[in-house]
Amino acid sequence: MKNTILHKANTRGHADHGWLNAYHSFSFASWYNPERVQFGMLRVLNDDTVAAGMGFGTHPHDNMEIITIPLEGDLAHKDSMGNTEVIKTGDVQVMSAGTGIQHSEFNPNADQHTKLFQIWVFPKYRNVTPRYQQITLDITEQKNNFAQILSPNAEDAGVWIYQDAWFYLADFDKNFSKTYYINKENNGMYVFVISGTITVDGQEIETRDGLGICEFNDLEFIATSDAKFLLMEIPMEQ
Repeated sequence: MKNTILHKANTRGHADHGWLNAYHSFSFASWYNPERVQFGMLRVLNDDTVAAGMGFGTHPHDNMEIITIPLEGDLAHKDSMGNTEVIKTGDVQVMSAGTGIQHSEFNPNADQHTKLFQIWVFPKYRNVTPRYQQITLDITEQKNNFAQILSPNAEDAGVWIYQDAWFYLADFDKNFSKTYYINKENNGMYVFVISGTITVDGQEIETRDGLGICEFNDLEFIATSDAKFLLMEIPMEQ
């Protein structure tokens, strides 16, 4: 029997700092909701807009898998491992923070905001050696498909992390349908709609809604409008 939890877009935490307009699907910073701390091993899903020329100063992380997906614009990244990169729309970046890293993230453009998702996943192993990975996606693979962008396996498509998780991006035409089959028994799924409207096993979710599902083997996705969405298959327990 599937269990679901619906997080409507307007129930998310919100913080507008001027330079940063942030929406939190799960408790983050000054926004705390005891019923919205995490979904399984998914700890943070932040939907951020960074003003032109602004960004996050150097700050630390440890024992977390940190995934960044730019949606519009670019993000300049610098870290204590010596990486200096620009993450562009269509890229995906991951850091395994492990024993500890420090990094900064800035919008390098003077005339354009940057929109991004930052996602934190609890790792399977603690205190690993920190690592960095960044790739450019072939966005054509997302058209009417679940295009894998993350997995536990370095040899698979996308980036990899220290957790039994699989992420996909999808760009469905209206009325297109496709069935998703779970990768690992007892994992859950958190679906986040980037734009448009879809149904997941009959449950309608709209732009910026999140839907958590557990105790399933397969799920039917139908686009009721043109729709882009992110699928995150996540262990429910460590």
